Amino acid sequence: MYPGRWGVETPDHPAVVVDSTGETISHHELDARSNQLAHLFRRSGLKRGDGVALLMENNIECFEAMWAALRSGLYLTAINWHLAVDEAAYIVDDCEAKVLITTAKLLDTADAIDGSAVLRRLLVGGDSHAEWEDYRTAVDQHPTTPIDDESAGQTMLYSSGTTGRPKGVLAPLAQTAPWELEAEALAATQPNLWGYDTETVYLSPAPLYHAAPLRACQRVHERGGTTVIMDRFDPETALAAIERHGVTHSQWVPTMFVRMLKLPESTRTAYDLSSHRMAIHAAAPCPPDVKHQMMQWWGPIVWEYYAGTEAIGMTTIGPHEWLQHPGSVGKADPSDVFILAGDGTELPADETGLVHFRPTRQFQYKGDPGKTAEATSPQGYITYGDVGYVDADGYLFLTDRQSFMIISGGVNIYPREAEDVLVGHPAVADVGVFGVPNDDLGEEAKAAVQLLPGHEPSIELADELLAYCRERLSTYKCPKSVDFEGELPRLPTGKLRKADLRRRYLKD
Repeated sequence: MYPGRWGVETPDHPAVVVDSTGETISHHELDARSNQLAHLFRRSGLKRGDGVALLMENNIECFEAMWAALRSGLYLTAINWHLAVDEAAYIVDDCEAKVLITTAKLLDTADAIDGSAVLRRLLVGGDSHAEWEDYRTAVDQHPTTPIDDESAGQTMLYSSGTTGRPKGVLAPLAQTAPWELEAEALAATQPNLWGYDTETVYLSPAPLYHAAPLRACQRVHERGGTTVIMDRFDPETALAAIERHGVTHSQWVPTMFVRMLKLPESTRTAYDLSSHRMAIHAAAPCPPDVKHQMMQWWGPIVWEYYAGTEAIGMTTIGPHEWLQHPGSVGKADPSDVFILAGDGTELPADETGLVHFRPTRQFQYKGDPGKTAEATSPQGYITYGDVGYVDADGYLFLTDRQSFMIISGGVNIYPREAEDVLVGHPAVADVGVFGVPNDDLGEEAKAAVQLLPGHEPSIELADELLAYCRERLSTYKCPKSVDFEGELPRLPTGKLRKADLRRRYLKD
């Protein structure tokens, strides 16, 4: 259905709006520019199955590149621009990118990347520099009509790497281009879970190198809607964007909810949010108290899903269902979900184990068959690496990441339970709970806490936080100590880099 259809049917309708500047590109312009870039890819020697890498902040050119790759049978890899040079270089090499696109702001990082397979380097928003060509000059030399051999491409994004080197999620290319399918066939292969249509105005406050916002924007464009992108998340700016653009749909991570909830009441009520019909959240666990507060504020419009970059299965839950099953991430649809013990046997309802899905698509971790096999059960089910249980009604509840579990004196402790409690304290902006060595018990739980402005670290406040947790949880689940941090190492996508945090304490 897209990109060609909407470029003809609704040519002047906005496809992308940059919130901070108001810069806009229409569906017709996006169609034309992505065609031009597709021609550039072909004339640079790229063929079906080759790769393109983006190292860019949120901008309109991200979407030009995305659609150019998706209509050229190429793999698109968007790279976290917060990475160090060696980390970004690893991904460029691993994905075998033949074209690398960056911006003037990130040129120092991109310029230090060798990229052994890279044939062309394109620079957005800056003058030609050494091996770098001006993006717009290079693209504008090519026709706005489609290339002769259009075929469906695919994103190949990298896992967040919270516990080690990220791995590329490599799925086979489809044999038919999505825009050649009839609407009914598209709906069957890509269910329109959130009701996107030509009237949709979708707010994306998260970075586009993350799977959830990039793929959501893709789905909105496929159905003729508008995506509004923010440079970075700011709680009040996000509320203003909903009012300014008449946002109908949005997607968040729980950390964003926490920060919006901790705005002054006068700020939270200053904006007209009446256009807002659906607020979707995912990517990290949401404390039930936080979600209750969001629904009290925004109404019953908060939806949740659980999935991953691998996209092998998902669960969804609407607001009214969630109120009946608080804490759940929903039911598996259309895939099946299974809870498996360590030996691979399936566990009954209400027993905790590793969450697996019957995969809805094929995939592999690029260049790492061992990691692919490790994620696959003897039955052929696949896990994202989370621990949880399914209740008697079929609703999935997540406990924590398998890799984050603390074993103290032979007892399993899931840090998320304490984190969900502590983030509710009025002094706490962010919190991470993790295991540190204990001579007697093997491990004990420690909390690293980032305070809100106006609160100062002290022994008394640390004791208050520990008592606050023990009043609400069994003592064995609570941290034994609290340390205060200026800022926790959390990815912009909402995930806490616990491996980095724990490594710091082990080093100390």
